[in-house]
Amino acid sequence: MSSEDPVKGAPEPIEPAAPVETPAAKAEAARIRRRWLTLGEILAVAAVAISGLTFWNSYEERRDAKAERLQEEQSAAKARSQVGLIATQADGSKLTFKSIGCALQSTDIVFPTALGIEPQNTVLEHRIEADWFEDALLKITPKDRTNGRLPIAITSRCTGTDGDRVESAIYDIVYRIQSRVLLGRTVKLRGMTLVNRLEEKDAVKRLDVLWARITPPA
Repeated sequence: MSSEDPVKGAPEPIEPAAPVETPAAKAEAARIRRRWLTLGEILAVAAVAISGLTFWNSYEERRDAKAERLQEEQSAAKARSQVGLIATQADGSKLTFKSIGCALQSTDIVFPTALGIEPQNTVLEHRIEADWFEDALLKITPKDRTNGRLPIAITSRCTGTDGDRVESAIYDIVYRIQSRVLLGRTVKLRGMTLVNRLEEKDAVKRLDVLWARITPPA
């Protein structure tokens, strides 16, 4: 008998039985697969949402930065176009002024229509004199009043490093009234303040509105 021959009468090897998959196990496996699929979908959607939010935030930041730069440029351009007058000296009878942003060339000064005062023009020496409006102002001012403000319109022309500028604005001339023993009352100029800037064509109308507000009815 050959050594390779199987031993007669030995039992045949038994293959392990395959596990039986119950319906419950099948259902659980399906639920697990669906759970992972759903989680994957959620992560994908979240990734898309985060990407979209990042893009939107970046867009908003760029837009805000652009708007801020535009506003700064507009403010700078507006500042370069302005003249802006300030008083340099007030000795009572005369008030001198200059521009704070450029070399002042000339001004046209207009008074409220009701006062009947001729417009004035200044060149080289820029000033406002009390004599221009003192008589007209005192005629309508109550004797017990000792101070006040007179609105005037000034159209200024000046030259700066970026070119010529023209500006129309309403200013208040601040004054006080003093009594004199022999010559009655007199107007003393104290200073000037900016009220608002406006178009030259609207200056007289706006001036008369302001004057009507501060002048008591006759």
